[in-house]
Amino acid sequence: QVQLVESGGGLVQPGGSLRLSCAASGVIGRNHVMAWYRQAPGKQRELVASIVSDGSTHYADSVKGRFTISRDNAKNTLYLQMNSLKAEDTAFYHCYVHHYYPDDWDVWGQGTQVTVSS
Repeated sequence: QVQLVESGGGLVQPGGSLRLSCAASGVIGRNHVMAWYRQAPGKQRELVASIVSDGSTHYADSVKGRFTISRDNAKNTLYLQMNSLKAEDTAFYHCYVHHYYPDDWDVWGQGTQVTVSS
């Protein structure tokens, strides 16, 4: 089914910006949720942001006002625009798709490292 390929991670200074991309192969049906998760060493995986098939978005409190999740249907790509980055944003970021209907499946991207440091 669908495969996810992520890009855009790297090293950035505090206060800087970065845009993560997640390109999806194959077809994603209308009934789905797409999301970005992150996990730092020694910490639990955290849901950063999600976007549902109806277009509604949700954000973790820690990133509200700084991060924006979006998608480009023509390019079949999910994005995470990250502004005003902080050291605590340092983590390995994964994109994720959960398709609900008519078939139920999910898939994770391979992930990309984001390091915020001076």
